[in-house]
Amino acid sequence: MFGQPRSQPILVLSQNTKRDSGKKVQLENISASKAIADVIRTCLGPRAMLKMLMDPMGGIVMTNDGNAILREITVQHPAAKSLIEIARTQDEEVGDGTTSVIVLTGEMLAVAEPFLAQQMHPTVIIKAYRRALEDLVQILEDQLSVPVDTNDREAVLSIVNACLGTKFLGKWSELACNMALDAVRTVQLQEDGRDEIDIKRYAKVEKIPGGTIEESRVLRGVLVNKDVTHPKMRRRIENPRILLLDCTLEYKKGESQTNIEMMKEEDFSKILELEEQYIQKLCNEIIRMKPDVVFTEKGISDLAQHYLVKAGITAIRRVRKSDNNRIGRACGATVVNRTDELREDDIGTGAGLFEIKKIGDEYYTFVTECKDPKACTIMLRGASKDILNEVERNLQDAMHVARNIIAKPRLVPGGGATEMAAAVQLARRATAITGVQQWPYRALAQALEVIPRTLAQNCGASTIRTLTALRAKHAAEGNSTWGVNGETGELVDMKELKVWEPLAVKLQTVKTAVETAILLLRIDDIVSGLKKKGDAGGAPPPDAAGPQE
Repeated sequence: MFGQPRSQPILVLSQNTKRDSGKKVQLENISASKAIADVIRTCLGPRAMLKMLMDPMGGIVMTNDGNAILREITVQHPAAKSLIEIARTQDEEVGDGTTSVIVLTGEMLAVAEPFLAQQMHPTVIIKAYRRALEDLVQILEDQLSVPVDTNDREAVLSIVNACLGTKFLGKWSELACNMALDAVRTVQLQEDGRDEIDIKRYAKVEKIPGGTIEESRVLRGVLVNKDVTHPKMRRRIENPRILLLDCTLEYKKGESQTNIEMMKEEDFSKILELEEQYIQKLCNEIIRMKPDVVFTEKGISDLAQHYLVKAGITAIRRVRKSDNNRIGRACGATVVNRTDELREDDIGTGAGLFEIKKIGDEYYTFVTECKDPKACTIMLRGASKDILNEVERNLQDAMHVARNIIAKPRLVPGGGATEMAAAVQLARRATAITGVQQWPYRALAQALEVIPRTLAQNCGASTIRTLTALRAKHAAEGNSTWGVNGETGELVDMKELKVWEPLAVKLQTVKTAVETAILLLRIDDIVSGLKKKGDAGGAPPPDAAGPQE
């Protein structure tokens, strides 16, 4: 009962462990966040500047997408790393607003700095921020958002256009908006009352250098960078019967090392004969289904090609699994693992045309004119790989915006109008709060103004004059849709300019920004273990942190 006491892990700070704590850490975190926000700030709005980033391999990335920029830069400070993480989360969750979320987070931390300097406890600031976030979400959902009819194509296109206005693709916005909306509508799947839009898996972007951006289009079907395996195979088939396989059309080799003992020389020819018979059996099982085209994820031997050519079947080998699944969704075929299990239902008959074309130096397989495709390929053309990469990033954002509208059809005005209207509402509500909490609450309202301020800054307008005029507009009733025209810096009604943003994006932006600001304000200690000079790793020194007896 009274035995040895249990060993407790004790944190022992040795001379090679660096430790910062208290207000110093909080102020460091704030300055690191501000530094990241300042890098991104010029990338907001239609007059956004591009950043040119060089990766360690010598490749370059030219973009104004917040997530793409932060993914490429290397930072040391832990607070800055968490900011990079939120840009990635924003991109995965709603696909747009990556720049806004970083700028907002940086500003929310910057306005908290004076309170920390005045010895206000971080918990008080956090409590006020949480209260402000609840009110902000309620203002956005109940007062500022308006419903949209997702069947009205023009209305949805104008919203996607507002997203693309700030990107490189803005010049070809009409083409890009139609492509994004067509792709999302194609992959939209409704079954059992469930609405599924899986862009990542079923809307593939195929980048082909050469040509002009105007030649880009959405295919009602699938495009694969493959050619036929045998030159005698047909390269154009109308209304093809398509068979998808996930097995090899070659003789199976033993999993482990296989030894065969031969007693007579005829045995060798018998073994070769058995291999041929096995391949012939596989091919006969395929030929029995009378397909026109066979796609397989594995290899096809020369002998199998010979049998398939004789039967007039076109074969394409080593197709990616994701491409095979897309072809299945587009033409109604099922991917089969064994040829002896083939049934008539597994054959896809939904495609109108199978064709192989040579574009540049590469051969591309087109499975198009599908009757009801639930997968599509976006074929992008452009002058160089760098341009194509940026166009792809912009198009992904546009598709996410289209998906968000269809999934949650509510909008808020863009151009900084929403942030300004919310800031005015929060400032009014702050007067009802008693005690010291009202000051951080007011500060958060003030931080929201960073979006219209940055928009005005980036297009060269007078920031103070523009912001004062916008504040006066919003102070009067019924002007909650007025914002900054990012092209000219003038104040305009966003209803007339037709700049709207999905509510889902705006909600995700403010929630992520406030939550991250709260998270970083709660940190009051950073402990980092540093290696001693000359210590090349291995066992830790005896006085390092760890369980001690």
